[in-house]
Amino acid sequence: MSTLTPGALPVATPAEARRRLATAVRPQRRGAAVAVGLLVASTVAGLVVPPVLGRLVDIGQAGGPRSALTVPLVVLAVAVLAQGVLAGLGRAALSRVGEGALARLRETVLGRALALPQERLEQGGTGDLASRVGDDVDRVSEALREGFPEFLFSGITVVLTVVGLAVLDWRFALAGLLSLPFHALAARLYLRASPPLYAAARRAEGVRSQQLVETVGGLRTVQALLLGTRHLDRVAARSEEARRAHLRAVDKSAWFFCRIHLGELVGTGSVLVMGAVLVGNGTASLGSATAAALYFLRLFDPVSALLVLLDEVQSATASLARLAGVASMEVAEPVGAPEPEAPVLSVRDVRFAYADGTEVLHGVDLAVAAGEHVAVVGSSGAGKTTLAALVAGIHSPAAGAIEVGGASVPDMGREELARHVTLVSQEVHVFAGTLAEDLRLADPTASDDDLVAALGVAGAGAWVRALPEGLDTRVGSGGHALTPVQAQQVAIARLVLRDADVAVLDEATAEAGSAGARVLEDGMRRALAGRTALLVAHRLTTAAEADRVVVLEAGRVVEEGPPAVLAAGDGPYARLWAAWSAARRDG
Repeated sequence: MSTLTPGALPVATPAEARRRLATAVRPQRRGAAVAVGLLVASTVAGLVVPPVLGRLVDIGQAGGPRSALTVPLVVLAVAVLAQGVLAGLGRAALSRVGEGALARLRETVLGRALALPQERLEQGGTGDLASRVGDDVDRVSEALREGFPEFLFSGITVVLTVVGLAVLDWRFALAGLLSLPFHALAARLYLRASPPLYAAARRAEGVRSQQLVETVGGLRTVQALLLGTRHLDRVAARSEEARRAHLRAVDKSAWFFCRIHLGELVGTGSVLVMGAVLVGNGTASLGSATAAALYFLRLFDPVSALLVLLDEVQSATASLARLAGVASMEVAEPVGAPEPEAPVLSVRDVRFAYADGTEVLHGVDLAVAAGEHVAVVGSSGAGKTTLAALVAGIHSPAAGAIEVGGASVPDMGREELARHVTLVSQEVHVFAGTLAEDLRLADPTASDDDLVAALGVAGAGAWVRALPEGLDTRVGSGGHALTPVQAQQVAIARLVLRDADVAVLDEATAEAGSAGARVLEDGMRRALAGRTALLVAHRLTTAAEADRVVVLEAGRVVEEGPPAVLAAGDGPYARLWAAWSAARRDG
């Protein structure tokens, strides 16, 4: 079972992590078998070398003719060449299997993470999730690409080399096995102590990532409240905890590595003494003793690799357990809701609290008629963005009901919800790829003409036509950089292409300057024509054009009505409007 502390994302047990990896490898069973076969063949080819060298020693000791050296030398050359080629092919094949398995595991983890409710991610920490799909995936990837093939190759080599020693003489194998207790004891102690240390190091990395996300994500608030020093201290403290956790793991591995050499010393001495005894009493030739010594010396690298790779295996196992913990999380599927009859939005007695338990919405009631545009205004912290997130299905209310056309929003499946409700927020992400690919995230079936029409509605036609490759221009990370206004216009075009019944706009012009805001407002006006809309209004010019205004204060609706009527009164909206108008005049 997965381990889980309150609010944290789960970590799978080692057995569960191995089962998850085996499931990911299963589709490539044949490729894995071929890879192992190639590695076995490579090791067998390598086992030919010590006996052939021993044969050369015997020929030299007996004073045989030079022609007797031809066959052993040819066999030696072929064995060395075959070993190198087969080892390369086997490791490459095993790496392909590992990469395929990792890709499937990564897709499972990301798919499960994307399916989790927003509240669950907030409880676990987006920094922890980012650390898992970033750092942990990298560690597992490195282990599957390099560490595991080397580990498997070394293991096969050790087993078959011991068999080769036994074929020469069972007493050589017995002498070589005297090193086994030293290696086994060191490995046992290390395997017992290291997993908790590496798991703690991974957790510390997740905590550090979460602190970085909170500091960078809330940078403006941190700067405004002069909290920079405090947050830097927190980042430094989390980084120091992560550093110490890694040092504890490294110290344990150093303790382990300094002890494995004792086993090598004991084994080498035992094989050499045994060879001297057997050659002395005539039961073994000098060539056989030479081959036995070469066999054991040949074990140094694979045995050392096995023991050294235990460190990487433990680190990768800890990361795999964190990935498997997310992949094994159960995601409650919506029970389904009846198809909405009409795009009418209803919010009834809705309450909501975030992970810390503080309630931010207190019995909110709101009804939006089909085709009506309702603006939600209020001071910072009033609950506007939270209400928008609830309507968009990102959060689920703690109490009350949210319905579109009579169908419950929390009960809708993701695809069904996307057909009826679309959110455009002030934080717009432009995905890496062509502009056309970015837009088709909203409607994969859209033609180029559809894309151009949607961009025209958003007011983006002119700058799109000026792009070097038009719709095929690469945007996002590594591509053509878009301004904040252009990125928001792309988001508005996605809204047009999605063609949902209800549009939720959360301060969509907040990141633009005055001129940019007017351009976006014009685009939104065209995009929302005939559509039901809930507008979280940062700029009261947006509210002034709405059919109705709802004023939120401290999580409660305190006033609502036509904007012109409210502005002419003496209520909260009138005061907001007066302050807004004065600021515009002074500006």
